[in-house]
Amino acid sequence: MKGLYFQRSSTNEKITFVFQERETLPVAEDNYVKLQVKACALSRINTKLLAEMKMEKDFFPVGREIAGIVLDVGSKVSFFQPDDEVVVHKPEKVSWTEAAGTVGDGVRAYTALHYLSRLSPGKWVLIMDGASALGTIAIQLAHHRGAKVISTACSPEDRQYLEGLRPALARVIDVSGGKAHVAESCLEETGGLGVDIVLDAGVRLYSEDDEPAAELQLLPHKHDILTLLGVGGHWVTTEENLQASSGRTHPAVRGQSLHGRCSEKARKKKASCSVLILSPRSQLNEPIPVFEARVSLEIVQKSQGR
Repeated sequence: MKGLYFQRSSTNEKITFVFQERETLPVAEDNYVKLQVKACALSRINTKLLAEMKMEKDFFPVGREIAGIVLDVGSKVSFFQPDDEVVVHKPEKVSWTEAAGTVGDGVRAYTALHYLSRLSPGKWVLIMDGASALGTIAIQLAHHRGAKVISTACSPEDRQYLEGLRPALARVIDVSGGKAHVAESCLEETGGLGVDIVLDAGVRLYSEDDEPAAELQLLPHKHDILTLLGVGGHWVTTEENLQASSGRTHPAVRGQSLHGRCSEKARKKKASCSVLILSPRSQLNEPIPVFEARVSLEIVQKSQGR
């Protein structure tokens, strides 16, 4: 059985990806499921997370966001049966590539909206970078729950894509030109009350002079988020080094909740113990054959692109 693995150098600085032949797996143990993989998503390897979870190895398998057919189950497995099509149980009209491409960001979006921010009908939700994989799924989940959704677009192409999601979106804010003010637009849309939930895609922590990188200029400043967040609102952030306070009391911080990263650790725990049927679709490019996986994953690892 051939598998794709990542190998870290002795200095822990360089990561390489290699194919390796391994022996065929034995019959599934009591609590295990044996799966024939039809498709898998290639995500960036978070070496820091693996160290925290004590999962470091010389060779570590990649492509854990998978979809396939159950071949065998252990004696204590009751939810799955041989021949089931699964990510968790896969909806019939969802393809293998859509299923595999949805599961990681789907669990992440569901965790952010359901567990961390208590999404309910009628709430205003701001989802940053809505055309991303995570953003696309979060928009659909929030709309399905009856929320009123605002999203940002980072390019004219993203704006066009998001406009096509209406009526799931109440408003699209195009930040690509640098002229749109996210806080002002959200306050205008909500009648000055602010949004109830914010799911960001990164924030600027400092002034523009301190953060010259061009890609950061499209991100809102942390104080913009605090300004547009309503009383009792929830901000779920992907920024691991967020410091909300700058030594002054912001007038918008009244009964608000700031949640740490919608982390991969939390996402992996949810994926291992929860049963989710993820029907929302992600925005996918063309699937790649397995022999191109190593090169593609190297690109993902370096650029963190979509």
